[in-house]
Amino acid sequence: MSYCIFCKNLPEDNVHKVYHDTEYGFPLEADNELFGRLILEINQAGISWEIILKKKEGFRKAYDNFDIDIISTYEAYDFERLMQDSSIIRNKLKIGAAIHNAKVIKGLQEEFGSFKNWIDDLHPLTKEEWVKIFKKKFKFTGGEIVNSFLMSIGYLPGAHDPDCEIYFKTMKL
Repeated sequence: MSYCIFCKNLPEDNVHKVYHDTEYGFPLEADNELFGRLILEINQAGISWEIILKKKEGFRKAYDNFDIDIISTYEAYDFERLMQDSSIIRNKLKIGAAIHNAKVIKGLQEEFGSFKNWIDDLHPLTKEEWVKIFKKKFKFTGGEIVNSFLMSIGYLPGAHDPDCEIYFKTMKL
């Protein structure tokens, strides 16, 4: 099997390899999973992706399974609980962004039926156009975060090398 250069020689159980083979570049349908991916991408800023992948289940548990309905109602108590939770990245700006962004997504769901519908209605756009829109709506969504998020869910190209077998799987989807 041909692989992307960055994970070609990694062991099968390596977190990068597992993510590459089963999640990276694959479309997500459920709003909570899309939101969860956005939370992970925001938290990756300034930190290695390996740390985020190893903490992924901690994020899922701490953020109520990425449930937008629940997170959009978080209050000061929830913020403080997250700041004390060592299973996630304890950064005030990133935690605040997750709560704010859940509220924004709730509004998008009301207007468009779902977060995914909102993304689909805008697609296709260039990276620069996506970044401009995300920066207007969401917190902590600079160019690299928006690019990584949209690439990881298949809306921007570049997740896999064109000769990677996983590239062909994602293109079929």
